[in-house]
Amino acid sequence: MSPTRRTTRRSLARRRVPRAAALALLLATATACANDVPEADWSRGLLPEHITEQGGVVESLWNGAWIAALATGAVVIVLIVWASIFHRKRRAKAELPPQVRYNLPIEILYTVVPLVMVSVFFFFTARDSNTLAHVSGEAKVKVKVEAFQWSWRFTTTYNGKTAQPVAGVPVHDYNQGPELVLPVKSKVEFDLSTNDVIHSFWIPAFLFKRDVIPGIPEGNPGRKFEVTTLDVKPGTVYAGRCAELCGVDHSRMLFKVKLVSQAEFDQYIATQAGSAQ
Repeated sequence: MSPTRRTTRRSLARRRVPRAAALALLLATATACANDVPEADWSRGLLPEHITEQGGVVESLWNGAWIAALATGAVVIVLIVWASIFHRKRRAKAELPPQVRYNLPIEILYTVVPLVMVSVFFFFTARDSNTLAHVSGEAKVKVKVEAFQWSWRFTTTYNGKTAQPVAGVPVHDYNQGPELVLPVKSKVEFDLSTNDVIHSFWIPAFLFKRDVIPGIPEGNPGRKFEVTTLDVKPGTVYAGRCAELCGVDHSRMLFKVKLVSQAEFDQYIATQAGSAQ
């Protein structure tokens, strides 16, 4: 091997090592940012286990979309393979195969089938989006969520009693963040607001997140959403975080959600409301 070739290879190796190290650091950082997301499962389409009725809607839509996409992909692959095998040019035949240009039935088929598919996707997506955005106004538990750089403030109201606000500071572990206590098997209405930059209120176990945008006036439907918690094991703690890059401590904008029994929630509200008074 010539000296010039050896020098070139060494130069390439020297350039590739820093790039590989940077890529490894990026992957490690990305993984660390998501270490509080619940474990996913193939049976749920790699989604975490949901703890709200609305999460079931999201899971059904997600799995339906994947099944439809895989079915469409399978049909396309089969057609490609079929066309490649049965319509390849034969050496013994020099003439062109039958042409389909200006074939009206086939052109109608090409147009109608994709239109039907897109219409079906649109119908189910629009239906489920309306379900997720619906706020009945019947929720007895109402939570005012105030996002700020770089934590959260939760003020819970239940049956006319308002608990003392719970505010936090930037933390590395969501278990150390501010705690949002909610009852199981209950409707909960959230009202999101902020006075600085755009944040995003995300509880992975809800399978739902909503941007928190400054400047939206109180009472505007765009800053509210509603969930119905399922009958999960009381005392279970779930992670929450900001899902919108909002500044230097965005990754530390963590909080926790604790689901408790109705009796424990009543006691919690009574205690916190008395403390606030």
